Amino acid sequence: MYKKQGLYDPVHEHDACGVGFVANVNGARTHEIVQDGITILKNLVHRGAVGGDQKTGDGAGILIQLPHLFFQKEAIRSKISLPVPGSYGVGMLFMPQDKVAREDLSKEVEKAIAEEGGKMLGWRDVPICPECLGEMAREILPFIRQVFVTFDGLEGDDLERKLYITRKVIEHRSENKGFSIEDFYICSFSSKTIVYKGMFVAPQFEEFYPDVKDTDFRSAIALVHQRYSTNTFPSWPLAQPFRYLAHNGEINTLRGNVNKMKAREATLHSKLYGDETKKLLPIINPGLSDSAIFDNGFELLANSGRSIEHSVMMMVPEAFGAKYHISQDKRAFYEFHAAVMEPWDGPAALAFTDGVKVGATLDRNGLRPARYVVTKSGKVVMASEV
Repeated sequence: MYKKQGLYDPVHEHDACGVGFVANVNGARTHEIVQDGITILKNLVHRGAVGGDQKTGDGAGILIQLPHLFFQKEAIRSKISLPVPGSYGVGMLFMPQDKVAREDLSKEVEKAIAEEGGKMLGWRDVPICPECLGEMAREILPFIRQVFVTFDGLEGDDLERKLYITRKVIEHRSENKGFSIEDFYICSFSSKTIVYKGMFVAPQFEEFYPDVKDTDFRSAIALVHQRYSTNTFPSWPLAQPFRYLAHNGEINTLRGNVNKMKAREATLHSKLYGDETKKLLPIINPGLSDSAIFDNGFELLANSGRSIEHSVMMMVPEAFGAKYHISQDKRAFYEFHAAVMEPWDGPAALAFTDGVKVGATLDRNGLRPARYVVTKSGKVVMASEV
C-alpha cells in the first residue's frame, strides 16, 4: 500500500486516457481482432503521456478472451497438460526481479491455490523484449509470469468465483509478507480473460510482448487502454485495462465510495460465497488509482450473480429524475439500486467485459468522449474518438 510522501497523497489519484474495444458480433475468435485492438491502441497514442526520456509511457494494455489455442501450444513446450477450455484459469503476475523474493512469492501462490482446493498445472515465464522500453520503465520492470490452475468439478461462473477468491487470498498473503503492489501484482486471474499491459507507449506494446503476434493468439473481444495519469505516477500495476474494465476519466466521489464500501463489508452476504465471503475482504484496496478501485467494486458485483450491464448500471446510473424521459421500469430500477449502492460519479467513459459480453457507458452527463460503429462485416468498434 502507498504511503504519503510530502505533498503526494494517493487518495487524490485520478487519470484521463484513451479507451476502446473491438469485437466480433458473431463471437468468432480470430487473431485479426487482437490486431485490430492493437491498431486502436496505436491510434490513441496521442491520448497517453510520455516521460522525460521520450520512451516511457504512462501505460498501455489489452484485455482479451483467454487464447486457449495459444496456451495449449505453449503448454506443450513447457510440459504442462491443459484441460478443455473453460475448466482452467490463468494468472498474469507481475513479480519481483529478485530471484529469492520471486521464489518466495511463487511458493505463497502455490500454497494459497492448494489451500483453496486447487491444482497447480504449472508456471510459464512470459517472453518479453525490454530493449524497446524507456529507461524509467526498465528500471522498475517486473518479472512477468503466468500460472495455470484448475479446480476439480468447477467450470464457468463457479470457477470464475473460485479464482476471484483465490486471488484475494494470494493478495492477502503477499501483503502479510510485506510486499506492496509495486512488488507483486496480479493483472488478471481468470478462466475467461487475460490482461497484457505495462508501462509503455502504445507502439511499444506488441514489440514488448511477442505473444500477441502469434496467429494462435485469438479472441472475439479486444479491450484496450492508453493511459494519461493526470494526478498519479506512472506504474506497471496501474496501467490499464484492469481485470474487467478500462476507464477514461475521474471518479470525483471516490473517498465517499471507498468509505461506504468499507462500512458495508460487515453486512456483505451472498449464497454464492457463503462463509468464504470474509476471504474477499477488504473489497477495496485504497492504495490503487480511482480506476483500479472502481474495478475492485465492479468485480464484486459481476461475480455475485449480476450481469456486467446490471453491475455498471448500479455503479454509474444515468440521470433518472421525474423530468427525464425514461421508462417507469428503468426509473424504478435506478431508484431501487440507489438504496443499495451510491453512484460512482465523475466524468468518465468506461469499456467493460467479462470475456463473454463487452460494453461501454458514459457518465450521466456525457463528459468524456466515446464513439462506436458497427461494420458491415460484423464488428463493433468503440473508442474515445472516431
